[in-house]
Amino acid sequence: MEKIWMNEMSWKEVDEYLKGNQLVLVPIGSTEQHGPAAPLGLDTYVATALTEDVARQTGTIATPPMWFGDSPHHLAFPGTISIRTETLAEYVKDVIRSLARHGFKKIVIINGHKITNLAPLTTAVRNVKEFEFPELFLAIVDPIKVGVLASKIKEKDEHHAGELEISHMLYKYPRLIERDKIPKGNPEFNKLYSGYMQSDLFASGVYIDIAWSSGEEKRFSNEGALSDATKASAEKGKEFHEAMVREIVNFIEWLKVRK
Repeated sequence: MEKIWMNEMSWKEVDEYLKGNQLVLVPIGSTEQHGPAAPLGLDTYVATALTEDVARQTGTIATPPMWFGDSPHHLAFPGTISIRTETLAEYVKDVIRSLARHGFKKIVIINGHKITNLAPLTTAVRNVKEFEFPELFLAIVDPIKVGVLASKIKEKDEHHAGELEISHMLYKYPRLIERDKIPKGNPEFNKLYSGYMQSDLFASGVYIDIAWSSGEEKRFSNEGALSDATKASAEKGKEFHEAMVREIVNFIEWLKVRK
C-alpha cells in the first residue's frame, strides 16, 4: 500500500480498506525526558517505527501515534508532558470506540512507553472488551515482551534512556541523538530502593515494583538517564528493531486469518 497512516488517507480510502481488512494498528508512546542525549518523544518514535514497518509488511493501516503517556515520575524535567493514568485509559477507550463504530474488529496497540503505559492500556482494553465490545479482538504489544533478543544484543543493564533505546534511535532517527551527550555510568538508584528494584528491565529475577516521584528521580539522576548507553550503536538498534518487527509481523499474519 502507498499509504499506511490513517491521518494521510481520506475517509473514502479508509472505507475502501475496511471492505477487505478490519485490522488496525494503534501506536502510543510518551513525551518525556530521556536524558541529555535523546529526544523527549523517544517512546513515540519507537512505537511509530515499529508500527510503520509492521504495517508495510502486513498490508495493514495505522492510526496517528498518540504522543502523550503516563509519565509523572519524569515531571521534574522540563518538556515532560504526563497524562493521568485514568485519563489515558479513557482516551484509549474513546479511540477504540471510534474504530469499532466504523467496523474495525481487530485492534492492536503498539506501546513504545515500555511497561509504564501498560496499566492504563490494559485497564482500557479489558473494560471495553468485557462491557462494550466483546466481539472485538484487542491486543497490546510492548517491547519488553517482544524484545526477545535484548539480552543477546545489549552489553549493559537496560533501563530508562539505555543502550537499546539509544541504539534504536540511532538506527531509525540518528539525527535526534546527540552522541557527545550520552552519559556514562549508571545511577545507583537500586541501592536507594533495595536489591528488589529492577535495574535491568530485560533481566529475569525476583523484583518488587517500587514507585518513585519525579523529585526523587531528579535527585538520584540529575540528567535523567538511568542506564549507561555508551555502547549504543545503529547496528544494535537495527538488530533489536528487526527482531521485534518479525515477532509482531508473525502475530499480525496469524491475526489476519483468524475468524
